[in-house]
Amino acid sequence: MTEAPEPDRIAGAPHPRDAPALVGQDAAAADFLDAYNAGRLHSGWLIAGPRGTGKATLAWKIATFLLAQPAGGGLLGDPPPADTLAVPPDHPDARLIAVGSHPRLYVLRRPTDDKTGVLRAEITVDTVRGMRSFFQMSATDGGRRVVIVDAADELNRAAANAILKELEEPPADTTLLLIAHQPSRLLPTIRSRCRVLRTTPLGTEDLARILDQSGLATDRTEALRALSEGSAGDAVRLLTQDGLATYAQLVKLLEGLPRIDRPAALKLADSCAGKANANRYALVLDLLDLFLARAARAGLTGAPSSQGAPGEILLLTRLSPNDRAARAWAQLAQDAGARARHARAVNLDPAAVVLDMIFQIERVAQTTATP
Repeated sequence: MTEAPEPDRIAGAPHPRDAPALVGQDAAAADFLDAYNAGRLHSGWLIAGPRGTGKATLAWKIATFLLAQPAGGGLLGDPPPADTLAVPPDHPDARLIAVGSHPRLYVLRRPTDDKTGVLRAEITVDTVRGMRSFFQMSATDGGRRVVIVDAADELNRAAANAILKELEEPPADTTLLLIAHQPSRLLPTIRSRCRVLRTTPLGTEDLARILDQSGLATDRTEALRALSEGSAGDAVRLLTQDGLATYAQLVKLLEGLPRIDRPAALKLADSCAGKANANRYALVLDLLDLFLARAARAGLTGAPSSQGAPGEILLLTRLSPNDRAARAWAQLAQDAGARARHARAVNLDPAAVVLDMIFQIERVAQTTATP
């Protein structure tokens, strides 16, 4: 029997519960420990920040830490203040979490469709009802209980209202950890009942450390940092889907602007055609969108200090030399993104969609590029 997919796992990387260490988010961990040591442990915590910066890893580290604390302060009274979230991997609670069978931990995430086995687009209210059953069963076990919601952005309206009810009247000795990529999408009442922990984009050294502990060590970390904007999740995707080579191909193609090499453009577009190339199609669209964003930013703040591919800095300097060019690229990013989303929704030919976006880039470059 095939195991159900885990929506909170990035393809090609270990699950956040298996991360050996929390990297690059010491400030957020310290904020939590300060509250814990001061006896101000909120029942609801909103872990917010850019996608792929370690929010889920932080949530699992907090969950493991809380579940490993002795009930009632232990035999010798209150323990000394904690200065780390780390729990030894051979600790009984850590072992239970590692195998997914801790009786006082509940993970709320998108379920799979019983008929198709495909992940649903939202976290449903039925899943939240399962959390209520967990509260009833785990109450007899004693000790603190923890719920991880990954991601709270994916709660549908009914599920969000059900979570809100738990935040308004939280069960005793229960901590809810809500992971959110876009906190603004949550109900204001949910946000107001949670204390916020924020993660920040990763630096090059931290990103290299995460990739190394994920078994994905590379000498292209600087380029990955530039393209992923400090998101380990995006960096993993770029590595596992040959994203760096694809971005270099795009830059090479666009170096001819304001005129595009038609045969090369057709070859790139054709590589995205067909169901077998669905992942490449999505990657190319994302990388084109990323290039447009970097072009818009270059016109406002200057070319980036780090490039995602050889020749990119010179190309961006030439294509986006001023704020007028920046506005043109930003408008194209908005328009092209909307067209691409519509095209994917109605299943238009991938090759035609990619080719159209490339020709739109050519059109704008003819008005912005310097010789």
